[in-house]
Amino acid sequence: MNVSATVEFITALLILIGSIMSVISAIGIIRFPDVYTRSHAATKSSTLAVLLTLLGAFLYFWASESRISVRLLLGILFVFTTAPVAGHLIIRAAYRAHVKKSDITIEDELEGVLQEKEKTSSK
Repeated sequence: MNVSATVEFITALLILIGSIMSVISAIGIIRFPDVYTRSHAATKSSTLAVLLTLLGAFLYFWASESRISVRLLLGILFVFTTAPVAGHLIIRAAYRAHVKKSDITIEDELEGVLQEKEKTSSK
């Protein structure tokens, strides 16, 4: 097995793992009970899926054509920075809009912090 075949195997494996993670993310979005857990599935696992897929494509082009794709690097950077931040902001807005939590939710660590902030800001 030469270097080219090894790199192609690694890139195919990364793209396959990214595809599997994407399916797992979609199943999580469908199956989870409330907006908070669904957002977790949508941001964490789908970000990892996109990053693995883009990394596989980047390595493939780097090994086969001996060039570095700046577009793929920018895509990796863009997804890595924007998806978790967007998910956090959406969940924060949902929490402040008092979107109902699932019945199986055990603990709400943010409730006391926000009530304390509201009391100090209203004074």
